[in-house]
Amino acid sequence: MTLPTTMRRVVVDAAGPRIESADVPTPRDDEVLVRGILAGVCGSDTHAAHGRHPFVALPYLPGHECVGVIAAVGASVTAVEVGQRVTVEPTLPCWECRMCTSGRENICERLAFFGCVHDQGGMAEYYSIRADRLHVVPDGLSDVAAALIEPLATPVHAVRLAGGVSGRSVAILGAGTIGLLTLAVVRAAGARRVVVSDVLEAKRQRARRLGADVVVDAAGDDVVAEIRSAVGGSADVVFDCVSIQSTMHQAIAIADKGGTVCVVGVPADAVSVPLPVVQDHQIRIQGCATYVAEDIAESTRLLLSGAVEVDAVVTATLDMADVAEAFRRSAAGADVKVLVAIP
Repeated sequence: MTLPTTMRRVVVDAAGPRIESADVPTPRDDEVLVRGILAGVCGSDTHAAHGRHPFVALPYLPGHECVGVIAAVGASVTAVEVGQRVTVEPTLPCWECRMCTSGRENICERLAFFGCVHDQGGMAEYYSIRADRLHVVPDGLSDVAAALIEPLATPVHAVRLAGGVSGRSVAILGAGTIGLLTLAVVRAAGARRVVVSDVLEAKRQRARRLGADVVVDAAGDDVVAEIRSAVGGSADVVFDCVSIQSTMHQAIAIADKGGTVCVVGVPADAVSVPLPVVQDHQIRIQGCATYVAEDIAESTRLLLSGAVEVDAVVTATLDMADVAEAFRRSAAGADVKVLVAIP
């Protein structure tokens, strides 16, 4: 098969997402060339597009939740082959620093990130990437389901960092994509009781349909009291999937004595915490940054098992030509996960 020499890709700058022409990259010896199929619009993408992401500067090349087919392999690549369907593990660690050598490559001291802080992204007709950042998609998963492997890995990682949730009470603040995927993970992991809050009625009802025991209006008069009443006291684990000032205060009050607050959403800015309460009530605040390979594997297993209602999470798929509308819909709040189809 003769590969083209030019392609289309999405770039996001101050004017928003647009399509530009670029050369098809040539994979290095340890890289593969992937032909894009689908790429998800992440909350990080919409934050970055509006200048609100703390680590992604404009312009950037989006697409880290992506599925494609291997079109060519570098000279030293043997683990994967042309024609295989793959998803990307977008962290690009150095493999040499203290974090990498201790199995925490997701917080590598020199971390780059494909589709965010890198010279390529997956919202492109072709992209090259190191072969060790690819995972072969099982035949049992559709392309659309495979596009959820990466975002689902984040709550898988969060639940593991929180010490598991089996038999425990859980509160999830925010019923966007990550909040709903966290709901799926904690349900599969055996949480005893799960309460979800959000400001939008449609998202609360979707959370109820997907397994929340109770849903709470995050704009209500006393969210903390409602959630604590629903879980029967303080929550063992609170997953903050919004990560703004109000939700952090709520999370600490909901977790209360001996609980864990896991910060899953990407904060746009610094927040304050009631440190005397954190100290005196022995509350653990746990940051959660992406995932590692074992989380990708568990995410894939959960999708294969049917633990995630894919059709309830992926609510729109738009052509790459309509990428500006895809970003708009993702940011508007009515949709959950919006995918971009690469022709």
